[in-house]
Amino acid sequence: MNIEQISIINYDQKFNEDFARLNRAWLQKYFVVEPIDEKIFASPKAYIIGNGGYIFFAAIGDQIAGTFALIKTEDGVYELSKMAVAEEFQGKKIGNKMIEFCLAEAKQLNAVKVILYSNTKLEPAIHLYKKFGFKEVPLGNVEYKRADIKMEIDLK
Repeated sequence: MNIEQISIINYDQKFNEDFARLNRAWLQKYFVVEPIDEKIFASPKAYIIGNGGYIFFAAIGDQIAGTFALIKTEDGVYELSKMAVAEEFQGKKIGNKMIEFCLAEAKQLNAVKVILYSNTKLEPAIHLYKKFGFKEVPLGNVEYKRADIKMEIDLK
């Protein structure tokens, strides 16, 4: 498998189970599934898309290998959230492809900034974000108990 075989596809309700499954797997491996996560998994379309955001999936053939969302937080600002890659597909540059797509999509949406919340123990993820130009900023108030770092990239 090479990176050209990965396609990024738009949300479809038929992928709701994949969205929850992929995110639950990494949350349960490293942290816990929080109440806010359950709210989002129960109704991703209402919670994310209904508020001006987007959900995407990384597909390899007919398999869903990864997912991520752009959650609109305010005009011109989106949060890269709910990014997960199935364990069997990790290490195949899917995260790179998803972030490239995310940043291109944010620019298409005329976003001025993309933010994200993560945890410093997820070193490969932090490295990936830095590689694409995300910089650490003060954490501020955050809904996720697991978050101990906030990063952002200025798209202006």
